Amino acid sequence: MARYRSLAEKYLPHGAGAVFSFDCAGGRAGGQDLIRGVTLWSHLANVGDAKSLIIHPASTTHRQLNDDELRAAGVAPGTVRLSVGTESVEDLMWDLEQGFAAVAATVGKEAATA
Repeated sequence: MARYRSLAEKYLPHGAGAVFSFDCAGGRAGGQDLIRGVTLWSHLANVGDAKSLIIHPASTTHRQLNDDELRAAGVAPGTVRLSVGTESVEDLMWDLEQGFAAVAATVGKEAATA
């Protein structure tokens, strides 16, 4: 947000962190496969940490909701949230690639049996 830029520059001179989300193929199973497929990212719901965090809301913080309720809350069954920490970007990217490979393997198996 532009109106907070000056505060971010003042209090976070080396840059602000980010939390972002995306949807995995395969819905809930895809999101869970990604979480199981990474080793460097910490599977935690808190934010503002120095370490990189990953969470699958549909199976953790929002697990009590069905798919329709998730969508009403702005969360898809395959949504995964990342909070990037201070680890090496190369290491984080490598780890995510391992997780995406796990998702692709599961989604590929499901497509082959459908």
